[in-house]
Amino acid sequence: MAASASDNSPSPEGDSPKNSNGVHPQNSFWVLTIGAIGVVYGDIGTSPLYALKESVVAASGKAPATAHVILGVLSLILWALLVVVTLKYVFLLLRADNNGEGGTLTLMALAQKAVGRQTPLVVLLGMIGAALFYGDAMLTPAISVLSAIEGLKLATPAFDPYVVPITLVIIFGLFAVQSRGTAKVGAFFGPATAIWFLVLFVLGIVNIWQAPQVLAAINPAYAASFLIDHGLVGFAVLGAVFLAVTGAEALYADLGHFGRKPIQVAWLIFVFPALVTNYFGQGALLITNPEAIENPFYRMAPEWALVPMIILAGVATIIASQAVITGAFSLTRQAIQLGLLPRMIISHTSEAQSGQIYMPRINLLLLIGVVVLVLVFRSSSALAAAYGIAVSGTMVVTAIMAFIVMRKLWKWNLLSATVVVMPLLAIDAIFLASNSMKIHEGGYIPIAIGFAMMGIMLTWRRGTKILFEKTRRAEVPLATLLDSLARKDRPRVEGTAIFLTGDGQYAPTALLHSLKHYKVLHQRNVILTVNTLDVPRVADSERMTIEEMAAGFWRVRIDYGFYETPNVARYLATCRKLPWKFDIMSTSFFLSRRLLKIAANTAMPRWQDRLYMLLTASSARAVEFFHIPTDRSVELGTQISI
Repeated sequence: MAASASDNSPSPEGDSPKNSNGVHPQNSFWVLTIGAIGVVYGDIGTSPLYALKESVVAASGKAPATAHVILGVLSLILWALLVVVTLKYVFLLLRADNNGEGGTLTLMALAQKAVGRQTPLVVLLGMIGAALFYGDAMLTPAISVLSAIEGLKLATPAFDPYVVPITLVIIFGLFAVQSRGTAKVGAFFGPATAIWFLVLFVLGIVNIWQAPQVLAAINPAYAASFLIDHGLVGFAVLGAVFLAVTGAEALYADLGHFGRKPIQVAWLIFVFPALVTNYFGQGALLITNPEAIENPFYRMAPEWALVPMIILAGVATIIASQAVITGAFSLTRQAIQLGLLPRMIISHTSEAQSGQIYMPRINLLLLIGVVVLVLVFRSSSALAAAYGIAVSGTMVVTAIMAFIVMRKLWKWNLLSATVVVMPLLAIDAIFLASNSMKIHEGGYIPIAIGFAMMGIMLTWRRGTKILFEKTRRAEVPLATLLDSLARKDRPRVEGTAIFLTGDGQYAPTALLHSLKHYKVLHQRNVILTVNTLDVPRVADSERMTIEEMAAGFWRVRIDYGFYETPNVARYLATCRKLPWKFDIMSTSFFLSRRLLKIAANTAMPRWQDRLYMLLTASSARAVEFFHIPTDRSVELGTQISI
């Protein structure tokens, strides 16, 4: 992985995604805005189902909530949305784009450019953020679908025993259709979620009309007064208030799909007003009818609309879950390309959209995790305690990396970067500390998932480094091998041999084994390196570099971005830079396969050695990952002790 040059200021290309010609299609702005409403805001859009209820219950316990408590909680939610979502994400982080792309690992790559690739702190921060996201990806479908289906209990208590089974059926169906792709469903996301937000707004307005005094919560003094009066309880309530901003991280992660301006406009003129109005409507309902705390969201609707609301909420939660599942696929692909996880099979589910991918192994692991969470916790209230830690931890990591980017890449002075970022970091840290008080209630779940993923990533990264150092000692510089071959003529056979290697400066192990066993060379021999850069995507015009090393020998490097999936055979077939005509039927691909065994004296603990060997054994074969035809490939093995 090599870094590429980058401008030291936020790229204007984050305004809207480019088409294949690199042009920003202005006429698609409103289409992108509607799409952003469905995909980007699907997660945060389902928070009204449970956020206010959990916050008020945390503040008042079993006693009826007073107007002072309700206004204080509403004020906290409003200002959390304003500061954390609007200020930090919508106006600040959306400008920290890496060639128009965003997300935790994208920000890590951007910070690496600023301070150097080998800075352990930046890599560690990226790992933490990615690890916590997997916890979020399991918790979001569980809590969202459960909270929607729980509305059935309001229609009739007879549905109570069926809430969990119905939730599981929906979840199984959701994960079962992932392999079919989200292209057709995605076209439905925007309009359906827009209807959801419109309903949120209307319900909020109707209920605010019944108790307009709730609007006093706009004054931040109510939030401050609540925290001062309630002390430790108020601090604990912040963990529940944070549920209102979960999903904000999707703003940044989906930057490359929709662009900065569509995401900003969708939030400011549509999503934010709908959310705030609905929260205030729930607060107004609780002021006039404290018993509605059982489920203030559904109690806002008239009885005749309860079942349609449950159906609409179910659709909204499926959309929110779909967004976080596809986000996990994208994050995993980035982690693989950045060397944090082993290779896995990646299927493209759309010929038009490169970002629409399916990863069977990740899909299965997420399904198992979600099902276990639903069966163990069985209610959205029980899951709420576990939900906030993963997201608040990710936000803390994001703020720290944003500070690094502002200081080192954008060249802000220390005072400016500190004044802008540190207050936001302090707020994120307070939310994280508040959520940490719920570790014993379920907060240990995302922490355990995060530690497991961190262990896997650290082991893979360290093991790969050790393996690289051991194999390097036995490797021969390519120039030395070519000099030796030039002095002794070898028989040549028809066709092209392509030898894949991780470092084009050294002779591939497969080439050495081929010479040892076959004692012949092909007419054309290519030393091919597939390289991942610290940029999301690479233009086709800049993807390949070719160097003729000797008669019949070329060194070729193909560069990909960490948002892209390498497809070597397809690219070679369409590339016109090659000095020879690529014919797949006369081409053979030679790859090395390493068989690992644990050495007597190991550099890692035994458990890490075993884990690394397990990860290596389960890793996708190079021919599958790089999309090389299996009937044109030859794998030559070598045994290495680690």
